[in-house]
Amino acid sequence: MEKITPVDIQHKSFKKALEGYDRTEVDQFLDEVIETLEDDAQHRAALEAEIADLKERISHFKAMEESLHNTLVLAQRTADEVKASAHKEADLIRERARLAAEREIASYNETISEVRREQQRAVEAAEKAKSELRSLLMTHLSLLDGPQHHQQQAPPRAEDPPLAPEPPAEEPTRIEVY
Repeated sequence: MEKITPVDIQHKSFKKALEGYDRTEVDQFLDEVIETLEDDAQHRAALEAEIADLKERISHFKAMEESLHNTLVLAQRTADEVKASAHKEADLIRERARLAAEREIASYNETISEVRREQQRAVEAAEKAKSELRSLLMTHLSLLDGPQHHQQQAPPRAEDPPLAPEPPAEEPTRIEVY
């Protein structure tokens, strides 16, 4: 069955019958039906426009939701990447610090070894100097004891062979301490 529109009702004409309805009442009723149908059609058109607007808004909000979701996913990925990068950077900094500390410790150990070697050389030089000084002092002491020993002996006799001249004094030994 075909839908009747307000225009169809307006243009509808009926045959006249002898014992029919009051024409004015029928026209008045038809005018009310037309007005009701026109109001319903306008209301329906308004509702369909609102539905279309709401569908468009829903579509817009769904697009926004998807965009926000993608943005959140991207932000989460970026945050994870930044976090991972920060951890890697921290690991690199710790590794560099550890290597620098190891180099510094090795340098200090080398310096300590060098100082110990130098100390050993100084101790050895001091021992050598003591030994040489002791030897020099012993030589001088024997020289000092030697002339007194000769004076206490009996004077040389004419038949005794002449005493050998005393050897020249040695140059004092120089000691250098490092």
